[in-house]
Amino acid sequence: MSEPVETRGDERVDLIAADANQDGKTDLWVSDTDGDGKPDLFQFDTNGDGKVDVTMSDLDQDNNPEHVVDGDGGIPPAA
Repeated sequence: MSEPVETRGDERVDLIAADANQDGKTDLWVSDTDGDGKPDLFQFDTNGDGKVDVTMSDLDQDNNPEHVVDGDGGIPPAA
């Protein structure tokens, strides 16, 4: 299990789920965790296996993440 990250809330609404390298699998997730419609959780699949490899959380939403961890940060995407 990866190191857990703190988020702004307990909800998860994926604002963006994208296939950045066009291999047919989602590899970028941008999520809102507190219901304000602004992203504060960013996750990336960097090796193409369909699993989150890097998680960043931006608690004060200033575009500078407070936490960057290997893995899903304890918050795996739904799909």
